[in-house]
Amino acid sequence: MAHTDQEHLELGVEIPASDGPAGTLSRVVLDPTTETITHLVVTRHHGHEPQVLVPVELLASVDGELRLGCSTAELDDLPPARERHFVTGIGGPLQYRTDQILAWPYYGLNLGVGLTRGHPHDTQAVGGASDALGGARYDRVPKGEVEVRRGDTVHASDGEIGRVRGLVVDLADDQVTHVLLEDGHLWGAREISIPIGAVSDSRHGVRVALTRDQVRDLPAVPVHGLGRPAS
Repeated sequence: MAHTDQEHLELGVEIPASDGPAGTLSRVVLDPTTETITHLVVTRHHGHEPQVLVPVELLASVDGELRLGCSTAELDDLPPARERHFVTGIGGPLQYRTDQILAWPYYGLNLGVGLTRGHPHDTQAVGGASDALGGARYDRVPKGEVEVRRGDTVHASDGEIGRVRGLVVDLADDQVTHVLLEDGHLWGAREISIPIGAVSDSRHGVRVALTRDQVRDLPAVPVHGLGRPAS
């Protein structure tokens, strides 16, 4: 679905799947770093989850009618749309009200030029590219290849250390550089940003190849916040 089509997407309307009624288009999910819609929230009439997260690429226009390019059974396999995974209160370039928009919890590297403004499953491969930031070099992963959810538990090699607040993205190349811990983690008010290269697995929470002490001693990274997390 093209960006220009997004401007004409009406919420609150019924939408069919390929084999019958799917539900109601309830919200849009915005990538705030590109100001484009990545997913739709569909409120189901029937199904395992009351609301599901539908990739915008599944939306198509058939004979002038919007419909989803999947079956109702396939909708049951899509991830649930749970507000706590996102950031709320975010404005966008489209015509939607702020209460109709959810945003992926991205945060940005605050480098003083083009400040970034702050997705969802596996964090496996780590990109080989790196870049300089304040004398340090960090692994970088294309944004679409790393998907963890806000609130996922973060484990060091010797125990739990906190939960995911969001991913840190450098808009200069649209690459993920760090996983940001929520406030109230093991070390209190101090902001902790874990280099993406230290993430070893995310199938059952996020696991990093560092000890608690090594995480505690990570250097500070200048991070530019985005909105407020959903409660």
